Amino acid sequence: MSSADSHRASHPSVQRAASVRFAHPSERLFAALLDVHGVEWEYEPVEFALDWGEDGSPSSGFRPDFWLPAEGCFVELTTADQRLVTRKNAKIRRLRQLYPDVALVVVYQRDFRALLVGNGLDPLALRAA
Repeated sequence: MSSADSHRASHPSVQRAASVRFAHPSERLFAALLDVHGVEWEYEPVEFALDWGEDGSPSSGFRPDFWLPAEGCFVELTTADQRLVTRKNAKIRRLRQLYPDVALVVVYQRDFRALLVGNGLDPLALRAA
């Protein structure tokens, strides 16, 4: 494969992130970064039950954004405003209480911005996205 072919094959527009429907633009950016770095990922593959109704059926759940099979962990992006982060943090605490063996990395807004900058991207892209 020539260098030009190799570059085209790694371009975000032809990677997996380009074909998945994401709930938030930050998830698309994160997936594109994973693609560029050759990290295998799955988008929202599992929902963990957090509470159950009287009939035993799940009444509340949490679905982490990404599963990274090679790393054996889930990743949750938290780039929203603080009032939404507080509610999500409560779900994350509940998940960790109920499923202590589940590896979950939470990426907060400041960490995500640093990740973008570290990869040569403008963190203001989050506002435009």
